[in-house]
Amino acid sequence: MSSSSEGPACKISMLWNWYTVDACFISRNWHIRSVGAYAGMLVVLFCLVILVEGVRRLGRDYDRRIVTHQHAIALSSEPFVNKTSSTTIAIKPTYTQQAVRSLFHTVQFGAGYMFMLLAMYYNGGVILILFAGTYAGHFLIGRDTLGHAENPHKEACCGA
Repeated sequence: MSSSSEGPACKISMLWNWYTVDACFISRNWHIRSVGAYAGMLVVLFCLVILVEGVRRLGRDYDRRIVTHQHAIALSSEPFVNKTSSTTIAIKPTYTQQAVRSLFHTVQFGAGYMFMLLAMYYNGGVILILFAGTYAGHFLIGRDTLGHAENPHKEACCGA
């Protein structure tokens, strides 16, 4: 039984679609009622995907900070270690550090899961904006992932 006060029904398709007006996502409460609302949702999704890439970057930076701190502690606790030779140091974060790392991971996992659920509506605009946001986020924020390289000419310049 349907009353006229409910308004238009949600358009949901498990096949590729380009629905804008009356598209629904995740629940009936997320009902897109105008082209402007659809465009606004796409802008917000684009920004959220970039934000998740930012959280990923914060997690990597936090891990690097833990490694640097642990390395400094290991070197200061052993004064007779040859600091120029390569040594392996086991890194084990504290429980507090691991809790923060787990929070970063949970935010990434949760957001990725929600993005996957949105993509399962097979809405072309949503899928394309998720890809575009991922590209933009990695382009803007993901430049730290190449790692580090040793100077191949170190001996030539410094005589070491």
